Amino acid sequence: MAEESQHSTTPLLHRRSRPGWLRRLTTSLRLKTSIWSELSGSVGDLGTYIPIVLALTLVSHLDLSTTLIFTALYNIATGILFGTPMPVQPMKSIAAVAVSETPHLTVSQIAAAGICTAGTLLFLGVTGLMSFFYRFIPLPVVRGVQLSQGLSFAFSAIKYIRYNQDFTKTTSTKTTDPRPWIGLDGLILAFACLLFLVFTTGDGGRRNLVETDVIGSSRTIATSQRRVEKRLRILSAVPSALIVFVLGLVLCFLRDPSIVNDIKFGPSRFHVLKITWDDFKVGFIRGAVPQIPLSVLNSVIAVCKLSGDLFPGTELSATTVSVSVGVMNLVGCWFGAMPVCHGAGGLAGQYRFGGRSGLSVVFLGLGKLMLGLVFGNSFVRILSAFPIGILGVLLLFAGIELAMASRDMNSKEESFVMLVCAAVSMTGSSAALGFICGIVLYLLLKLRELDCSGFSFSKSVSKSSVEDETVVNP
Repeated sequence: MAEESQHSTTPLLHRRSRPGWLRRLTTSLRLKTSIWSELSGSVGDLGTYIPIVLALTLVSHLDLSTTLIFTALYNIATGILFGTPMPVQPMKSIAAVAVSETPHLTVSQIAAAGICTAGTLLFLGVTGLMSFFYRFIPLPVVRGVQLSQGLSFAFSAIKYIRYNQDFTKTTSTKTTDPRPWIGLDGLILAFACLLFLVFTTGDGGRRNLVETDVIGSSRTIATSQRRVEKRLRILSAVPSALIVFVLGLVLCFLRDPSIVNDIKFGPSRFHVLKITWDDFKVGFIRGAVPQIPLSVLNSVIAVCKLSGDLFPGTELSATTVSVSVGVMNLVGCWFGAMPVCHGAGGLAGQYRFGGRSGLSVVFLGLGKLMLGLVFGNSFVRILSAFPIGILGVLLLFAGIELAMASRDMNSKEESFVMLVCAAVSMTGSSAALGFICGIVLYLLLKLRELDCSGFSFSKSVSKSSVEDETVVNP
């Protein structure tokens, strides 16, 4: 009996004796669904990643090899640290300024903007201010930011599908040419991928079909439900997003066979950028100032809220996420890597296509690392031929998944605040402006319901006591 007890406690003691880093590693990379679902979820945010990286590479001469390698390391580290499919996405405001405004930002100015934004988020995280903001920001305002970002992604996705895109041009001139119906990047191909993803993934949820007994037909209903459950289980196991992405890679070489001749193997050589004070000045004013509010709201606060929605009981710490964004860019930007952050849209996209653990983004990181080390900067030739319509389909699902996070606004007051915040964010092209309007509106609505009777009563009591004292002591 004693020997049996000793054997039963040995595994428990062994588990307790494992180092903390090993426990975190095994917990974060524990497979929560099929390995194919994790692989499919790993490409769920590429609809945002590829267009921005391609535009910065072609317009601002960003070093693609360095960006792929550093973002790969970020993916692997965040997958282990957070244990969820935490995305690593480009800082969108900095990228938009770098590509669309004239004169274009240089690589050093882009890096300076990323360093300034990262320093701000690192300060907010270390001092605890980010956690303070996270606790007191009303949920309807956060949902408004998420809704606006999700719909913005969806609108961009529709443009990608309907119109030809030239990412080297400004946003006002790159969507005027309608996409043809037939071709290796035509509308029919995009619609076929869209229908395939809808058929295999459905609404993105996981239904648990429960057998119910109905008098006279219980056996028939139970059999029918088992068949439906089996079919849905098979469909959900299909790595649909991965299949669509691989199809896009194959079509790259079919659309432009000369790509093979332009491929040069091996990564580019790392070097530290020379960033002057003038670069910091331009980067901060033009890039960091519009990016900081978006990073605080979408890359930290919205991500933490969404993680709690998608993975109940495992809501991420705003301090940890903020520090993570700061550390990543304070390292990589000095070597010319693209400024990155954690985006709620990327998390929604990876979850939508099956990502459930940190293993999903670790797979993505390993894939990026291989591409960066093997193909280096020549991989831009492959990306430039990637069917943009397919990217639009992937981005559409990510945007819709993010927007659906706002469906828990049940009261009319909450929906009112959320919709006003989202409307201002989208029409004003500024998440910060929508956030401020949402906060003001929320406070005004609460002020209308504020009970001032207690204040009036205490004031009248104080006044009557003074009068009584005057009568007693004339």
